[in-house]
Amino acid sequence: MEEFFKKYVQAIENTEPIKYTGSVTAVRGLMIESNGPRSAIGEICRIEIGAGQESVLAEVVGLENTSVKLMAYGETKGIEVGCTVVASGHTLEVPVGPQLLGRVLDALGNPCDGKGDITSGIYYPAIAKSPDPMLRSEISKRITTGVRAIDGVLPVGKGQRLGIFAGSGVGKSTLISMIARNTNADVNVIGLIGERGREVMEFIKRDLGEEGLKRSVLVIATGDQSAIARVRAAYVTTAIAEYFRDQGKDVMLMFDNISRFAKAQRDVGIESGQPPAKGSYPSIVYDSIQKLLERTGTNDKGSITAFYAVLVDGDDMDDPIADTVRGVLDGHVVLSRRLAGLQHYPAIDMMTSISRLSKRVSGPVTRQAVTKVRRWIATYHEQEDMIVTGAYRKGSMPDVDEAIEMHPRIEDFLCQDEYDKCPIEDTLKKLSELSGIEIPQEEYSENAASV
Repeated sequence: MEEFFKKYVQAIENTEPIKYTGSVTAVRGLMIESNGPRSAIGEICRIEIGAGQESVLAEVVGLENTSVKLMAYGETKGIEVGCTVVASGHTLEVPVGPQLLGRVLDALGNPCDGKGDITSGIYYPAIAKSPDPMLRSEISKRITTGVRAIDGVLPVGKGQRLGIFAGSGVGKSTLISMIARNTNADVNVIGLIGERGREVMEFIKRDLGEEGLKRSVLVIATGDQSAIARVRAAYVTTAIAEYFRDQGKDVMLMFDNISRFAKAQRDVGIESGQPPAKGSYPSIVYDSIQKLLERTGTNDKGSITAFYAVLVDGDDMDDPIADTVRGVLDGHVVLSRRLAGLQHYPAIDMMTSISRLSKRVSGPVTRQAVTKVRRWIATYHEQEDMIVTGAYRKGSMPDVDEAIEMHPRIEDFLCQDEYDKCPIEDTLKKLSELSGIEIPQEEYSENAASV
């Protein structure tokens, strides 16, 4: 019974007894200007439309004397000069709790799956500070993704943050769905930011599946929604992951994708009067990326392991956004269009992908096996043109001969069907057989690095 009344208690506590109001003075594209109300940056306001008191939620993004600049979360249709603007007195907050599992939420954290309201007396701020660096736990345990190429050659630690870099149509979303279904994390939190509308249900039903959804929370902001809604959906996704981390859980956060978040933040920045800087993006975009990504990782209670998909336009890995994200994260998984064209899935380019914390979470014998396999990959890659054209003569270089002999087996190890689940025991067993190095049983545990 106490749980039932929590949301009403919270509503009373959040009620502002004194209402500050203003009126709309101009609507310019995405930007709404009003004379008043008294408000702060990030505060949520309600714009009342017509006699029926229909309203649109908007967020304060700029202040100039008595002029308030707002961006609406929904459509601006119907807003006219003179509409009343009412300040709420608080910034965006998200209802959280275990009842979020299996639910699909919109950009404001409200349910949009037709399964009813979420009753919760606990709210987390959408915009929050990153954990105190002095209280972050050391990353020393491995987390399993269920993707053989990652667990075997690019092992990931609990609380590590990685980017999945690729052009369009190379398999970012598919790889994320494989991780969501197969990871051994306690909870999945998935943000689909700027996605096409048709892809949402496809991801939920086809990619994630019923079993995957049961231990997942999805936050959706499709590409046709306002820029501020897409930006805030990213923060709502992160806030939900923070809640589960604070409960001592190991959270797997999957974010698709950070590039669309950056473009939405650019639109908000330009509309609020910020001048473009590097790569046509205002400086606030790069600051926002840094702050958003730093909120994940470990704290003194649990962990958020994060995979951020990065859309690199024209496969340009030096794109300003891609370069910024790569500099913040603890590793990157690069998907190759060439490998995808060869039907090599997941199309992970091992030559350019790296997990910066792999040595911390792998046992010494496992590291030897990985090093041996990576050397074969590198050797074959260096001589691939000569091998493919037939210019290489067998027996010229023993290490190249060995790499050629092992190449089909390595390809078989790295390739994996979309719905093929590969537990860590199977992955390390196959890695042991491939490398010819016997990996001891004690290195199969998540504490392998301490062995």
